[in-house]
Amino acid sequence: MKICVMTLGCKVNKYESDSLINRLNELGFQTSDNLEYADVFVINTCAVTSEAEKKSRQMIARCRRYNKLAKIFVCGCASQHNGKQFLDKDVEVVFGTSGKLKIIDFIEKLEKNDKNYIKKCENIDILPEFYQDDMIAMQNRTRAYIKIQDGCNNFCSYCIIPYLRGRSRSREISSIMNEARNLGDDIKEIVLTGINVADYKIDGKPGLLQLLTQLDCLGKRVRLSSMEEGLISEQFAEGLSKLKNFCPHFHLSLQSGSDGVLKRMNRHYTAEEFYKSTFVIRKYFPFAGITTDIIVGFPDESDDEFEETYQFAKKIGFSQLHIFKYSPREGTASYKIYKDLPFEVKQRRLEKLEKLNAQLKDKFLEENINHGQKLKVLIEEKIEDYYVGYTENYIRAYVKSDINLINQIVEVMIEGKLRDGAICRLV
Repeated sequence: MKICVMTLGCKVNKYESDSLINRLNELGFQTSDNLEYADVFVINTCAVTSEAEKKSRQMIARCRRYNKLAKIFVCGCASQHNGKQFLDKDVEVVFGTSGKLKIIDFIEKLEKNDKNYIKKCENIDILPEFYQDDMIAMQNRTRAYIKIQDGCNNFCSYCIIPYLRGRSRSREISSIMNEARNLGDDIKEIVLTGINVADYKIDGKPGLLQLLTQLDCLGKRVRLSSMEEGLISEQFAEGLSKLKNFCPHFHLSLQSGSDGVLKRMNRHYTAEEFYKSTFVIRKYFPFAGITTDIIVGFPDESDDEFEETYQFAKKIGFSQLHIFKYSPREGTASYKIYKDLPFEVKQRRLEKLEKLNAQLKDKFLEENINHGQKLKVLIEEKIEDYYVGYTENYIRAYVKSDINLINQIVEVMIEGKLRDGAICRLV
């Protein structure tokens, strides 16, 4: 029996899908994470936007094109939000965001030709109070993702995820370290991921720096997937600067540079507080890559408020912007309170920020070139004549070499812009 596990959405979903694949492989099933012929499809869905939820539903039809008789199981955030929308499409069993490994019980029944179960929704309303430490991902890439946390307590007014993932809960540090120690020598970088990594705790107290300090002893590069502004302090940044293997790339979610919009978003900081966090980062990591997310067209965002965001992004000098048009999500506070802006307004603002994004990326490259920065690149793949990977401060690097560099960390200097990154020469 062949099983394809299809993933939509974030790195947390990907980690959980890889964990499911890992368990299926241990049981002797043939598995794939590519969309191809299979006897069984498992669709791990996303609901961060209405478009993501739509794509989750469409994935059912895409799977059926490969095998009309395939059995399909659905799990994840979109099914937690509304499981019935998938049962109506004649899938087997629908799970929510927790207990995903229980899907295997149903798959084993199928293998034994035991169809003695009712098509229904399972565990849709049950969100755990404690971290479910039953999933270890299949790690077969140069970079390994390790999930350290789940859930979120922030309840931003536009975000539905806290309602679908539950409250913030952290994984035991001993469990994380065991997984990290068992990674193969071919894995050169660890990326810590979670719904809100900044809220990682040990015995109820902030524990991210302690975790990073222990991981640093393993000799692999360590990177954070994303974090919140409130995590950054002098003590935290100074502690990071003492680590040998920490990658100075900080993805700080801004969302807006306007205090008025931030307040309506229920973000718990001001633009000035965010600015001070980036100042602290650059005090200890002058050439850190600082990337961010920005939502354009949040309800009631005026032209002046958008301009505040535009000018603030220039002031910070981000190395890259990830820009999204506001998407109304039923069940969130902003959906209930505010009226959505016209599509044309959102699109115009997005295009303006995209132009700024290109300028900021170029400026960041120039700064690294002008200061003669020697950077270390983890080579992950070969594209045409170039070996390609990311520097520690998250510049996509293209390197030419007569020898195979795949899965090696090499030192380079940036020579100029190329495609979506930089052309680099070996040092």
